[in-house]
Parts: sequence; C-alpha cells; structure tokens
Amino acid sequence: MAAPRTLIPACRGASSAIRTVGKMASSGAELQILVQYLVLRKDLSKAPFSWPAGALVAQACHAATAALHLHRDHPHTAAYLRELGRMRKVVLEAPDETALKELAETLQQKNIDHMLWLEQPENIATCIALRPYPKEEVSQYLKKFRLFR
Repeated sequence: MAAPRTLIPACRGASSAIRTVGKMASSGAELQILVQYLVLRKDLSKAPFSWPAGALVAQACHAATAALHLHRDHPHTAAYLRELGRMRKVVLEAPDETALKELAETLQQKNIDHMLWLEQPENIATCIALRPYPKEEVSQYLKKFRLFR
C-alpha cells in the first residue's frame, strides 16, 4: 500500500467558507461553524479486507489533507485553517465501495467540493473528504451515513 496515490478532486467555484466565518446578514454578521466531513469505508476493516485501524486512519488523513490542499483558496478552508485549535471533523462510515462511489457521484452532481481518495496500486476508493462547509449546506447529502465506529 505504499505506492503513489491517485487523487480524484471534485472542485467548484468559490462559495461559502469553513470553520468560523462572518456571514453578513441584514442585522449584522453571524458566525458559522465549519465542519470537514469524511466518509470512510467500513467494510475495509472486515474480512476479506481486514485492514488494520492504522491503515484506515491513514486513508482518512490522506483524503482530508488532499481536500484541504485542493480547496486551500476557498474562503471556508482559509477560515477553517486559521483556527487550528477549533477544527471540527466528522468521520462517517460507508458500508462499501459502491455506497462511497454513489456518494461521490451525488456530491459531484450537486457541486459539493470533495476528494475521493483512491489507494494505489490497487485503485481502491477508500474515503471521501469534503472541504470545510457549514453543516447546513451539506448535511442533506450525508444524513444516511452514521458515525464511523
């Protein structure tokens, strides 16, 4: 599992921001909480794959780092990275590769910035990381996934 990785970025134009962002409202600025969501394949931890926990954590780290890097110029990402001590990540589980790829397709269709991480040389889709978003902008696409256990 130590070969070069294939990155599949899904980008769109700048829109919102990340962690704590001032959003102008008619009565003044209101703060938004930014969250970076990750969806990791749960089946990789079970037979026949039986990947160790460390390998799964590494996949989530790769995807999260790649998504932040690809969308580093987005105002949400910049705001998220300015407050390192207040970063929020939520790790959800997808039951299998099919569910992960279906989510990637939905996110692509809805112009939600994300990264689908493919482990090489096997070319296995392992994790999706969204750039930081206000929860309310993306929760509808993630509600069927539960917290990773």
